[in-house]
Amino acid sequence: MTNERIEQFLNFLAVEKNASANTLAAYRNDLDQFTMFMASTFPGVAPEAMTKDQMVRFVEFLRDEKRYKDTTVARKVASLKSFFGFLVGEGVIGTDPTEQVKSPQVGKQLPRALTVEEVDELLEQPGRRNTPEARRDKAMLELLYATGLRVTELVSLDVTDVALESDPVTVRCVGKGDKERVLPLPAAVVDELRQYIFHIRPRLVRNRRELALFVNRRGERLTRQGFWLILKGYAREAGLDAAITPHTLRHTYATHMLAGGMPLRYVQDALGHASISTTQIYTHLTDQQKRKQYDQAHPRASA
Repeated sequence: MTNERIEQFLNFLAVEKNASANTLAAYRNDLDQFTMFMASTFPGVAPEAMTKDQMVRFVEFLRDEKRYKDTTVARKVASLKSFFGFLVGEGVIGTDPTEQVKSPQVGKQLPRALTVEEVDELLEQPGRRNTPEARRDKAMLELLYATGLRVTELVSLDVTDVALESDPVTVRCVGKGDKERVLPLPAAVVDELRQYIFHIRPRLVRNRRELALFVNRRGERLTRQGFWLILKGYAREAGLDAAITPHTLRHTYATHMLAGGMPLRYVQDALGHASISTTQIYTHLTDQQKRKQYDQAHPRASA
């Protein structure tokens, strides 16, 4: 019965909430782990018949026995809260056993943003190699920093998503919830893309019917993991923090745009955030940077 309920819940998320494949996989993993825990710890008790005390025991299992970080435990608890909320809404159970179970308190960690100098150093790295892959990498990095695209949006781009003949030149992407946005591109990025599309990509693509804008050395669409490895290599060569991820450039784009005076609402639209509260974290980051600069510049800041 439980597996059937889980499938119904995942179908609800996919159809009604437009959840991505990655989100569905995460929910499935969390719910499968919970089902196995119930079967081994409370045999004979259906997971949907769980009590609050048993839910607390599951949280203790995650934290004390599995030694998961608070962020991971909080995510798994959130998955269960969503699942049991769905069961209540469907009339499968009368009360939600997770309703009064508290998630671990997770401090909101401000994203890591690169400085302008660090971005310059990172973007210079591909130019030090004279290979088709390096020219592709230069175009990708420039595009990511110029637009704040998510890495999934970047590797999902097709050649036709770049409107080279429009004025200004734009890139069309489809983000979370299948929401489309069209972003203008600065001249420097347009030049890199023109060179890549007309002169470099044809050397990499083997199948003329391939639609992907960015392809790997086999001529197939580049994956998220493939881009992550590319970025990691250039970050290491630039002497940057090893913890830099593709999302770092998205954070950096937002931070630099706000610091440069772009209105918060414009940054929200460019990033594809459904709520402006998600974008507001970057205002806190720029405030911290301003405070740091003040402390360094003012003679009595540390007095």
